[in-house]
Amino acid sequence: MTHRHYEPEQSNRLNPIVFHGSVAGILIFLIYAIAFTDHATAFFNAGLGWIGNTFGWYYMLAIVAYLVFVVMIGFSRFGKIRLGPDHSRPEFSLLSWSAMLFAAGLGGAILFFVVSEPLTHYLNPPLGEGGTAEAQRRAVVQTYMHWGISGWGLYVLMGMALAYFSYRHRLPLAIRSTLYPLLGKRIYGPIGNAVDITAVLATVFGIATALGIGVMQMNYGLTYLFGVPEGLPAQIMLILLVVTLATLSVVSGVKRGIRRLSELNLLLIAGLVLFVLLQGDTLKLLNALVMNTGDYLAAFPGLSFDTYAYAPEAQGWFSGWTVFFWGWWIAWAPFVGLFLARISRGRTIREFVAGALFIPLIFVMVMMSVFGNSGIDMVEQGLVVLGEQAVNMPQASIYTFLEQLPWVGLTATLVTLLSIVFFVTSADSGALVLSNFTYVLRDVNHDAPVRLRIFWSAIIGLITLALLMAGGLRTLQSAVVITALPFSAVIFLTMIGMYRSLKVETGKADARQQVVANGVAASDWRERLDRTLDGTTQNGAEATLRHAIRPALIELAEELTRRGQRATVTEQAVDDTQLLCPTLQVDFDGAPSFIYGIRPQRLQPPSFLPADDDYYLRLDVHLAEGGLGQDLNGYTRLQVVHDVLNEYQRHLRFLAQASEDGNLDTIPGHVMEGEVIPDIEPAR
Repeated sequence: MTHRHYEPEQSNRLNPIVFHGSVAGILIFLIYAIAFTDHATAFFNAGLGWIGNTFGWYYMLAIVAYLVFVVMIGFSRFGKIRLGPDHSRPEFSLLSWSAMLFAAGLGGAILFFVVSEPLTHYLNPPLGEGGTAEAQRRAVVQTYMHWGISGWGLYVLMGMALAYFSYRHRLPLAIRSTLYPLLGKRIYGPIGNAVDITAVLATVFGIATALGIGVMQMNYGLTYLFGVPEGLPAQIMLILLVVTLATLSVVSGVKRGIRRLSELNLLLIAGLVLFVLLQGDTLKLLNALVMNTGDYLAAFPGLSFDTYAYAPEAQGWFSGWTVFFWGWWIAWAPFVGLFLARISRGRTIREFVAGALFIPLIFVMVMMSVFGNSGIDMVEQGLVVLGEQAVNMPQASIYTFLEQLPWVGLTATLVTLLSIVFFVTSADSGALVLSNFTYVLRDVNHDAPVRLRIFWSAIIGLITLALLMAGGLRTLQSAVVITALPFSAVIFLTMIGMYRSLKVETGKADARQQVVANGVAASDWRERLDRTLDGTTQNGAEATLRHAIRPALIELAEELTRRGQRATVTEQAVDDTQLLCPTLQVDFDGAPSFIYGIRPQRLQPPSFLPADDDYYLRLDVHLAEGGLGQDLNGYTRLQVVHDVLNEYQRHLRFLAQASEDGNLDTIPGHVMEGEVIPDIEPAR
């Protein structure tokens, strides 16, 4: 009935089907792009045009649907659910979290487009005459559209789903886990493998596109600063440099390498934006920022559905800009989503949605408005070359822009450094995510081994090189839009699965409230007071655990077994204590198990109570979904039994409701006969 439980054998291993399937697909692409460069270039360009003409409407509707879904979830009753066990709390501070959101979600591509895109829309708008006041007003708003809240809705959706299913329900940290409410255990079969392979391929091409754009930017920066010639040889050396630095960073892990680089990115970019704002016409730029914000809010609904159906002459612009950006956001969604999940454990869904949607949006709007309006003013004042570069040679535009401001040597060096650091951050984050996608992790709080991260860093570099050889920026754009199309359907399935699981989650919370807790009075209130005060000492807590909680759970398990239930009590050693902590588990056929465990925390005794010990143990109750924040110190054996029965009754009520709704087979964390239930996370 009762047995001791020690650290189980590790089962971390490579996922062979996903890994080899993904590598095979990448190798086929590499051979095709390098051996048949001209044909590959023509194919990718034709693919971009075909998808733009055929699926442009679909991309527009999909992006809106993703955003509406996450906003509704975040600000509904589901928003209070944590992305992790109920007792979990955020691992990173708000500043570090914000910095990693910005760096991983946007990367150095923003430096490529921050001057060139607003200028291009100003000079060559999709409709109307370029170079006018109306074109200027619409240019920054259109840039906001491509970089703003619509795309971040994708990241939030995938990050929320991955964190919820992995950290709250202990499913693998993979895209397939988001489909558990739809497929159940079939996610571990061919369908799940196909979904993960699709996610890996979309991620690889999305990161390679960003890295390719960054390499072009860095190459021009070195040409500008040191006379390094532009071309493929220099770009190859830059790819090797970025991959090497990314490998060193990703080996360091999230807390040391990636977090510190992200914080450095944020400080440098904030300093650059402030410099441009103060060196330009500050009041005009601030007025323009406010006006751009208002125009964006007013135009957002119309622009979100604008497919230029009545303007055939704008279809090329639509495919090359809006469809490309939506495809790029979709391709980056599994990568950034998993990374956001990795850094957001412990936050509530509402915190996550609000922070991940609006914190980067504020950064983007300020930066795009300040740089974009400054660049347009320079062109209006006669700097024609800046406009020409924005349209025909976008990687050069930011350097020409900075030439018009003081200290160009310093600022140009800073931009080049930012390009390197941004893309190292994106590459190392991508290598970490791809490693986790292709590896089976027993503990979702850890990452895949270093050798696999190094491998994916190298693969990202090879893909980037192949895309550049196959035609440069145009091919990069085409490849990302093509690979994003199949994954967009997976995101819709993720939405359905997430909603179904959250409904079940709230159903369990409702069941808890519908069952009234039945307690039992102590035989003598003075004895109860004594036990309460004793509970604030180490010896008192240990006595409660040994003489009340453990016997109560064993007695209850024996009685449940006599009544035909499959009940066991296991005991697990907890760090910093010499105690074995009991957990009662009751298994059901075709339904989630009931789990009631005790996890002690070492705490200093409160100063207002007498205590002879340096610490005492808080005896927290943990259910399958995490800690309740309930301390059993001072409970008698009978009180413990009644508390367990209250929770057991609530669990049975929840199972009855879920059975009526037909959800039992697809509840995350559902345990089948003979499977091992993950351990409840020890208190930290």
